[in-house]
Amino acid sequence: MKLILRSSLYVIVLTVLLGGIYPAIVFGLGQLFWKDKANGSFVTHEGRVVGSELIGQAFKNPKYLHSRPSGAGKDGYDPTSSGGTNKGATDADLAKSIAAAVEEARKDRPGDSRPVPADLVTSSISGVDPHLSPDAAFWQAARIAAARGVTEEQVSAVIRRHIEPRTLGFLGESRVNVLLTNLDLDRSLPRP
Repeated sequence: MKLILRSSLYVIVLTVLLGGIYPAIVFGLGQLFWKDKANGSFVTHEGRVVGSELIGQAFKNPKYLHSRPSGAGKDGYDPTSSGGTNKGATDADLAKSIAAAVEEARKDRPGDSRPVPADLVTSSISGVDPHLSPDAAFWQAARIAAARGVTEEQVSAVIRRHIEPRTLGFLGESRVNVLLTNLDLDRSLPRP
């Protein structure tokens, strides 16, 4: 009986500490020091929320950077269906889907013999990655410039402003946030 009471007390104490007090402290610190990030990093434009810095979304208009392919959900970019979306290396459909994506990406730079950046033809593990590599963003600059009636250098200058360095200088890779760059394209360059 003594062992049952002691075990029950441990369960109650740990439940209160780890299920109540600790989450309340973490929530409070998040609200105090990182309120925007803790609440979803929402991005507003002209007074309305247009997305989050943390979740990718589909951009199909040629005037904008296009995000990485997504297999999250029926139409892609569904954070409630986020999870592993890449096909395995032995999946026969993988080569077909990459070949189709390469063909589509080559339309942005007809005649360019350089390899298409990998993140334009493969999805991220979550399917909702909000970033592209700088190479993938610059690859699309010619299409965006043609659609907006500006020079490729003007588009590249906007992209360069949005290159984020590696986290802490050594984690991950340089990246470009697609949503923030697209909003800046609208602010900085004319939209026909």
